[in-house]
Amino acid sequence: MRGGRDVEAALDEFVELWGRLRAESEREGAIVVVEGERDRRALRRLGLRAPILLVHRGQPLSETAHRLARASRHVIVLTDWDGEGGLFARRLREFLGAGPVILDLDFRRQLGRILRGELVHVEGLYGWARRLAERRHVALDQLLAPALAD
Repeated sequence: MRGGRDVEAALDEFVELWGRLRAESEREGAIVVVEGERDRRALRRLGLRAPILLVHRGQPLSETAHRLARASRHVIVLTDWDGEGGLFARRLREFLGAGPVILDLDFRRQLGRILRGELVHVEGLYGWARRLAERRHVALDQLLAPALAD
């Protein structure tokens, strides 16, 4: 795990990025895409109120992409930072890249940079952030409160 200064920087970056993610995802026509139910639960625990669609629903990814294209204007991809998550992100880009939908992979990429390989699965994001907050001796909810209040 990171040293004290790294923890401070990572947590500050995460809190700032999380506030921007919340704001973007709650705009009309936005939807967040994750791989599974545990990922959705982690994002909800972090205060994300936006619509969240699961890609693991027993149907082809092309069908999921088609549904996304009909139902949203801005798709924020938050798949895991492993091989399978990367494949889902690339395939969604292939399916949605030429259409009118804005496909946003930046939050996934920025979170991956902040995590520096410490975490691979979105489902662990809440626990990771909570542990960093505890090392700073502050409750995660308190850090996220400004973002949760808007």
